[in-house]
Amino acid sequence: MSERSNSFLSGSERDAVIELRHAMHRDPELSNAEWKTQERIRRVLQEFGLNQTVTFHKTGLYIDIEGKASGPKRSIAVRGDIDALPIQELRDDLSYQSQVKGVMHACGHDMHGSIALGAALAFHRLRDNFAGKVRVFFQPAEEAEPLGGRTVHDEKLLEGFDHAVGFHVAPEIPAGKFGAREGAVTKSADQFRLAITGKMAHGAAPHKGVDAIAIAAAFVNEVQKVVSREMPGDDGAVITIGTIHGGEATNIICPSVVMEGTIRTRSPERRGQLCQRVRDVAEGIAATHRGQAECVIRSGEPPVVNDPEMVRRFRELVHDTAGPDGFNASKEITGSDDFGFYSACIPSIYFWFGSRSTSNESPVHTPTFGASDELIIPTTELAVKYILDLLNT
Repeated sequence: MSERSNSFLSGSERDAVIELRHAMHRDPELSNAEWKTQERIRRVLQEFGLNQTVTFHKTGLYIDIEGKASGPKRSIAVRGDIDALPIQELRDDLSYQSQVKGVMHACGHDMHGSIALGAALAFHRLRDNFAGKVRVFFQPAEEAEPLGGRTVHDEKLLEGFDHAVGFHVAPEIPAGKFGAREGAVTKSADQFRLAITGKMAHGAAPHKGVDAIAIAAAFVNEVQKVVSREMPGDDGAVITIGTIHGGEATNIICPSVVMEGTIRTRSPERRGQLCQRVRDVAEGIAATHRGQAECVIRSGEPPVVNDPEMVRRFRELVHDTAGPDGFNASKEITGSDDFGFYSACIPSIYFWFGSRSTSNESPVHTPTFGASDELIIPTTELAVKYILDLLNT
């Protein structure tokens, strides 16, 4: 990003943003346990005069900044997630390496939370320059249930807001570039638990029992045909079996198996169909093999769907501030994010900021993931400029 756009954060604010990133990275906390992170963020906000924080989802908080200028009073929500992952960090080159065994910010949420802090500090100081309201969420539990985004949705914390802005680091995109695309940019992620019941028998007399393991094996094979034969190729549907447990001994026909997995699609319309077909296949396969199946599906986050007009305006801003080569929308759509709960409520944008460099090439959710501090302030500046544009036009 060009230097001319770096005008929204003061020197002390920039220092606070980077210091928060380092502190969060050194002392990461898992989903729904972000107590120290919550207090750390609240303390920094108070140091800059933002005292009216509101707690939500127990370990999260948000702050409202009211503009003082005249004009149309639009309301914009900004989300920065703050939870870490149960991964042991393998980055000895970092001065702020995680000090918590088995936990690290392997998905960049230390950066996201710090960018959100920068946005809050900037809008607080710039409140004479805009009308309306900016609500900055420091959201916990993006990675694991119970999800913080679901609380935002269920407690109607976006009621009356016009737009929501989210962002995510992207190792697939070169550092210094930004990306966004209209439509679904993540997939929904629903979880299922399948309990298969058979009948115990001696391993030498399988005909006297009903083998739950054989039923489970048949289900694993058959359920993939729901994707390959029933979903359009561009849907991106994925059914993953993540855990499977059953059996007590080598010479006993297993009477019960429990497996768990996820169901993903970028199509809100086909989401229910996909979940129902997983249940149908489970029950059908079990009945074919003389067993029973109970399939419980828990709805997770919906897909993040970007508003086309917000993407268009973001693209124009990136071209103006980072140059014609600064925009890169080539990122593959794979994972999920509970920012989908935000985009299900109001028009939203979820943009990517690139982090790939010769020293930072590892993907997220790996022990060697990393991203440079140098990305944080330019991304904050871009986000602030974008939100100001949404507020004032």
